[in-house]
Amino acid sequence: MSEQTPSNRPPRPADVLVEPFFKFASLEASGGILLLGFAVVALIWANSPLGQSYVDLWHVQVTMGGGWAVISKDLLHWVNDGLMAVFFLLVGLELKRELLMGELASPRKAALPLFAAVGGMLVPAGLYLVLNRGGVGEAGWGIPMATDIAFALAVLAALGSRAPLALKIFLTALAIVDDLGAILVIALFYSGELSGTALGVAAMATIFLFLLNKAGFRRFLPYGVIGFILWVAVLKSGVHATVAGVALAFTIPANTEEGEHHSPLEGLEHALHPWVAYLILPIFALANAGVAFGGGGDGGGAITNGILLGLVAGKPVGVLLFSFLAIRVGMAELPAGVTWFHILGVGFLAGIGFTMSLFIAGLAFPTAELLNASKIGILGASGTAAVVGTLILLRARSSEPEPEPEPAGD
Repeated sequence: MSEQTPSNRPPRPADVLVEPFFKFASLEASGGILLLGFAVVALIWANSPLGQSYVDLWHVQVTMGGGWAVISKDLLHWVNDGLMAVFFLLVGLELKRELLMGELASPRKAALPLFAAVGGMLVPAGLYLVLNRGGVGEAGWGIPMATDIAFALAVLAALGSRAPLALKIFLTALAIVDDLGAILVIALFYSGELSGTALGVAAMATIFLFLLNKAGFRRFLPYGVIGFILWVAVLKSGVHATVAGVALAFTIPANTEEGEHHSPLEGLEHALHPWVAYLILPIFALANAGVAFGGGGDGGGAITNGILLGLVAGKPVGVLLFSFLAIRVGMAELPAGVTWFHILGVGFLAGIGFTMSLFIAGLAFPTAELLNASKIGILGASGTAAVVGTLILLRARSSEPEPEPEPAGD
């Protein structure tokens, strides 16, 4: 009998379950590196002699559509309201998959990242308000609640085998729950005056999308057409337009039918990942990370310090404390090979807020002075959290026993 080689050996059940995560993590990690590069370009550009051209570019007015659906915004808002809706569509697809078949599919599996994420949102927001409650920066309390999954996974990828697979899965699940929290915060606290007519159109579009799902439509085209109508309606309703991306995601079929290699949800998720990682998020970083250093206006120091305190101190304390509580009450347990030192390191990596933090900052602060102060805090805190988290994880040791050497043959 011929021996099977790795290339023709049937895949093991464990491989089938873990392979999608490896693809997801590798794409997020490489996208995080690109994201960092574009953020650096934005910073250099904004602080160079050509800095005014950076500001002027993103304030170019662009008008599209006509009649009720006419939309006139500057380039910055087209990026943040338009392109980022696609990013949030991807976030919604990832969240739905995790809830149905991933780390959030059962209460026992979901408990640890869920508790960690809640702690990593509440404690930073509370610390930020300690410095800004009642001041001009109070509206920014949602900024330090965020975690940038692309940057965080890029750091873990750089650590290689020093970061156990279970730790990478834990961080991914934590960041996805964190994204859900950010979506709820944006929808509930960072929306403008509401339009009843537009909300009605959005509600009808959402109902129609669910009816498409129930009727068994498997192709994305009808979902995309109705989803675009939903996006326009949400944009004009006063609720932030990116919420439309999440609503659309939850209507995409997640089941696999006979003859299909993957579900429509998985197919759309795989199709969107490269566009989001290599185009949308880098453009977002280029448009939003360019802060001209110097001067933050009244209250700017409290905003910067509040974000630094929230992301660098609040995140690890919240993640560690709430993880300990989840395990102490018997609702969760540490993943195999993961120690409390690992959890602390991940807590710091969760303090890399960047994308979501910049996004919420743009909603919280309409003035350039306060927005710049928040960007300085976000960039400083994210960089500090990345360095400290990396140093901690470099010193961490797996809780798994070292394998004993096999005895030599006779």
